[in-house]
Amino acid sequence: MRPLLIITGGIGFLTWDDVIQHRHHFKKYRLQTKIVLFTTAILLILPAIFFFFAEYSDEPLKERMLHSSFQSVTTRTAGFNTADFSVMSEPSAMLMTVLMLIGGCSGSTAGGMKTSTVAVLYLSALSVYRRKNDVECFKRRIPTDTIHTAGAILFMYISLFLSTGIAVSIIESLPITSCLFETGSALGTAGLTLGITTSLSLSSHIILMILMFAGRVGGLTLIYAAFASNNDISRLPQEKVAVG
Repeated sequence: MRPLLIITGGIGFLTWDDVIQHRHHFKKYRLQTKIVLFTTAILLILPAIFFFFAEYSDEPLKERMLHSSFQSVTTRTAGFNTADFSVMSEPSAMLMTVLMLIGGCSGSTAGGMKTSTVAVLYLSALSVYRRKNDVECFKRRIPTDTIHTAGAILFMYISLFLSTGIAVSIIESLPITSCLFETGSALGTAGLTLGITTSLSLSSHIILMILMFAGRVGGLTLIYAAFASNNDISRLPQEKVAVG
């Protein structure tokens, strides 16, 4: 029951409104709803498979499947745990950190950069690989400004995540993996820990509190608050820059 409640809260109110309105008519769903449902399914299934083969090998099959599925669900929004994270392998800890950074869906009770942000960036990269001018999904074209916003949110989250993780590691003289787990949990408002939170100094606690506030307010809100709006209609000359 608890995983179902977590998934329900993490999908978002707009998605549920669309699902309730159109029920099983998937083709009638908004593009936002289709992306949310598809991305959520991937982020639930693939990490669960990874955890199943990477962890809990000494447990019975039923408990192993339960723990693997639950960790895949809880890392992106809830903060509950049914296993001791401190004994997990570093690859599993890093995957959980990534899931906490992604978080839930837009318009939901979850934190993180949101599943739709990651999906849009993946689709944008895919369009570049295929040398297509437009970013397309489910026979719809995603606006360019949406892609720019998704990129800005990703850059902000990754910058905060890495810089504060390195800072906590330096302050506390702790392994960078453990510190990145803490900052990822705080920024994604997941509430999970590897067991080092209580032993951190005041400086590190302040850093984590700032990250929790930033993660709860939301990436887009922080970006708009940090930079003043400039609606000047004049445009500078364009020039190409080599990337990649």
